[in-house]
Amino acid sequence: MSGSKPDILWSPHHPDRYVICDSELGLYRIGPVGSSETKAGTLPLSEETAATLLAINSDTPYMKCVAWYPKHEPECLLAVGQANGRVVLTSLGQSHNSTCKELVGKEFVPKHARQCNTLAWNPVDSNLLAAGLDKHRADFSVLIWDISSKYSPEASVSSEKIRLSSVDLDSSSVVTKPLYELGQNDACLSLCWLLRDPKLLLAGMHRNLAIFDLRNTSQKTFVNTKAIQGVTVDPHFHDRVASFYEGQVAIWDLRKFEKPVLTLSEQPKPLIKVAWCPTRNGLLATLTRDSNIIRLYDMQHTPTPIGDETEPTIIERSVQPYESQIGSFAWHPSSQNRMVVVSAANRVMTDFTVFERISLAWSSTTSLMWACGRHLYDCVEDGAEGVDSVIEKDIATKMRQRAQSRYGHDTVQVWKNHLLAGGSDPQLKSLWYDLFYMKQCAEDIELKLQGNKQSVVYSGIKNIVKTTSGTTESRRCWSGSERQSDVPRYHSEERCLSLRLCGWISRGPDIDVEVFLRSLEQEREWERAAAVALFNLDIRRAIQILNKGATAEKGDLNLNVVAMALSGYTDEKSSLWREMCSSLRLQLKNPYLCVMFAFLTSEPGAYDGVLYESSVAVRDRVAFACMFLSDAQLPRYIDKLTNEMKEAGNLEGVLLTGLTKDGVDLMESYVDLTGDVQTASFSMLKGSPGEVLKDPRVQCWIENYRNLLDAWRFWHKRAEFDIHRGKLDPSSKPLAQVFVSCNFCGKSISYSCSAMPHQGRGFSQYGVSGSPTKSKVTSCPGCRKPLPRCALCLMNMGTPVSNCPGKSDERLDLTRENKLAQFNNWFTWCHNCRHGGHAGHMLSWFKDHTECPVSGCTCKCMQLDTTGNLVPSDSS
Repeated sequence: MSGSKPDILWSPHHPDRYVICDSELGLYRIGPVGSSETKAGTLPLSEETAATLLAINSDTPYMKCVAWYPKHEPECLLAVGQANGRVVLTSLGQSHNSTCKELVGKEFVPKHARQCNTLAWNPVDSNLLAAGLDKHRADFSVLIWDISSKYSPEASVSSEKIRLSSVDLDSSSVVTKPLYELGQNDACLSLCWLLRDPKLLLAGMHRNLAIFDLRNTSQKTFVNTKAIQGVTVDPHFHDRVASFYEGQVAIWDLRKFEKPVLTLSEQPKPLIKVAWCPTRNGLLATLTRDSNIIRLYDMQHTPTPIGDETEPTIIERSVQPYESQIGSFAWHPSSQNRMVVVSAANRVMTDFTVFERISLAWSSTTSLMWACGRHLYDCVEDGAEGVDSVIEKDIATKMRQRAQSRYGHDTVQVWKNHLLAGGSDPQLKSLWYDLFYMKQCAEDIELKLQGNKQSVVYSGIKNIVKTTSGTTESRRCWSGSERQSDVPRYHSEERCLSLRLCGWISRGPDIDVEVFLRSLEQEREWERAAAVALFNLDIRRAIQILNKGATAEKGDLNLNVVAMALSGYTDEKSSLWREMCSSLRLQLKNPYLCVMFAFLTSEPGAYDGVLYESSVAVRDRVAFACMFLSDAQLPRYIDKLTNEMKEAGNLEGVLLTGLTKDGVDLMESYVDLTGDVQTASFSMLKGSPGEVLKDPRVQCWIENYRNLLDAWRFWHKRAEFDIHRGKLDPSSKPLAQVFVSCNFCGKSISYSCSAMPHQGRGFSQYGVSGSPTKSKVTSCPGCRKPLPRCALCLMNMGTPVSNCPGKSDERLDLTRENKLAQFNNWFTWCHNCRHGGHAGHMLSWFKDHTECPVSGCTCKCMQLDTTGNLVPSDSS
């Protein structure tokens, strides 16, 4: 290999040894860094491994190709092909037995000198060594040598016939008579023995790929192609062969040898090596000239070709061991996905592992598993203290826990749903209180506005304030003071409805916030209660609330200071009090205390300090705007706030949008941010008009939530959700899809149309009676023909399942209970064998058996329905 790039050969019987073939042969042993096998002067290959030089062989000049003897004995025998066509057997510093001594130094000389391009040992009959030579007139280019043969000048054989060395003469170091001569008047560039049959040899000739059968050398199978270099057989799929030409790789199937089954993408530079991974099925590595990357083609899932146009699919990727150009590489024969790479210039070697593509899989219960190579890993949650408090739980985990607590199903006290969700999310709390107030207004208040009462309430404050009319302005005194306030307040029926939707007033047109203030005091929201009282011009009540909060258990004593500051309020614009409050209010940490002084120091109609304080609840800012903004200011502010809520996906904005198209847009932003299809589904069902439920986005959320419940095996919860959905949206009720008809007259045998179908892949059930107390029919109501008999109790279908009197055997009580169960009376039959009976009997039978109860029927009915064999996670 003088003047060419180096190559690497792994030992077929020592997994820790390999040979570097260059101008000389170097034998290396690879081992862990710092081990007894590695000593000073070793070459580092990676952070964990290093190579030790064991022997060098410089006795074989003009090397063109090298092949390692495949058997254990002799263990380090190499065949070297030279530029003159000779094949020399050599060794590398090993202690030789008599057999090895007889073989080392042996030469196999062709009739005419020409370059030897390739060598290949037969993997079964290891005495056979195939050599591929350049073309020489009418001579043969594929010579198969028997390394145990001896020189026999008397032997005369014709070409293309088997040549046997039957004459036992003295051993000679030169053999000139090959055992087989193949490929006349052509050149051979690559060779490999076919693993499926050791008598078949695949050769890359000058114009074609040819398969030679040593049992009949006069015939050959060939296909014309340019891809004749580097032929190699997949060790895991013996009918798959790879070859290349220039920058293109062809994949062949020997069972269909007319053309390649796949042609890999052409590279800009010529290829110099292709090699199948010996430890990984369908992984092919390729190397191009002057390149620093190795391309990998994963054909593990390649289907068997069926038609002429079928091509297998591959996944292409590349690895880069280092920055310099790669001279050659070699897969490790036993270590998974491991290879040694040698650089082209400075002969630096690297040992590295090609890591597999990692496949991740989330289970429906948020367990994480991944596959890497032949290993499957399961991610176990760390049980260390404080982990759960630091890492926020995934939304799927939250939805699963909420589903177990029947979140969203409370239709009476709607606000309680936020407690079922854990009560820690302020947005969910705001959402369910909004829906509660909307429901309360729709049920209790007689609206005098045009249109449907419910649709107006659920249209949101944005649409309500647009229709405001008859607005009046008033100025009233501060509560507890004779001094009249200069703050104008606005009143209308629409504004009063908006205040009620905000939760500030409970009923009636008069603004009475006392009930709301007491509820805030019970929740210990002292600052918010004081601000609401102040906004209602009751400064004395606000001071009272602050003092109460300061003296309460675990109260804030600083509230007394705020109350004292509040008591000094004066409406004189040039007063020192207003000046100090304006400058110091921003230093208050609580936003409600801040907006209280912002309100007192603002000019009438200019309340930006209150309206745009983002830390204040949206409902409180909207209620404030409804009280103190004019008809010109209010719609503009509500529109701006609504757009902000929609863009942020803030559920507090449902108060403004209602359950309308704007509400769906807002909910879409919320779902995009959180993935909470559970909340989106339940909230859109609460009082939504029909056109909103028909929105494709809403239907998508509902179906995704149903699929989640099924994936969690919450089948009872999913059924409850469907029932809940059917009550709120009658159009969603599914139509009956299964009907039981009489075999004789074809008419339905359902009784009073009250039976409900149950679908499944294995069994179908159908109840004859809607209630176990109704009379059971055992014959067709149309023609009076008897119904089929149960395969177990042999009674006509429709007979109630109960204990048979006079029977003492417990196994005869197939229901395990004396009480009649409606489901146990249902018709059930196998979709495969059509046998069946009462559902209670069938379920009891298949608890102890796998085959159908009918004699002679071997159908494994229950195993046809894989889902039916699973236990619901919410069965408890």
